[in-house]
Amino acid sequence: MLLPKRAFDILLSLLLLLLLSPLFLALALLIKMTSKGSVLYWSSRVGKNNKLFHMPKFRSMLIDTPQVATHLLSDPSIYLTPIGSFLRRTSLDELPQLFSILAGDLSFVGPRPALFNQDDLVALRTERGVHVLVPGLTGWAQINGRDELPIPVKVQFDYEYLQRRSFKFDLYIICVTAFKVVRGDGIQH
Repeated sequence: MLLPKRAFDILLSLLLLLLLSPLFLALALLIKMTSKGSVLYWSSRVGKNNKLFHMPKFRSMLIDTPQVATHLLSDPSIYLTPIGSFLRRTSLDELPQLFSILAGDLSFVGPRPALFNQDDLVALRTERGVHVLVPGLTGWAQINGRDELPIPVKVQFDYEYLQRRSFKFDLYIICVTAFKVVRGDGIQH
């Protein structure tokens, strides 16, 4: 399954990067015009076999925001840039991760990569053997609750994905993700 999955990741990410390049440019200009700092935010994330990598996102938070999972901030809204809420609500802040998919640090589907300081999540994933997977832009846990899930439940969904993974299952997760993004399901800020 690895070769077809990787080939799918490369082909789809190249196609989307080509098709969405005007949107990338428009979003970059909007971010630059509405807040100080760089257009991209590079987040240190835990990848396959617990190796760290740097994952790009369109910057939706102010440059002095603490580096913790957003749901751990007491009031995430005070850290949002003027267009940050829009970027997050539409998941457009995730688009630069297409470059991480192209580089092989991410796949379209897999467990969402943990932040470098989410030791509890990393430890549980390692214990369950989930750490051997390439993390994903979306995943089984994301379509079943996203950030609302307690870490043990999230890891259980990641483990279920490890057991069930197939190209057909990936396509199902991608389709459900697209539907949820359009509806704005599971987005809190």
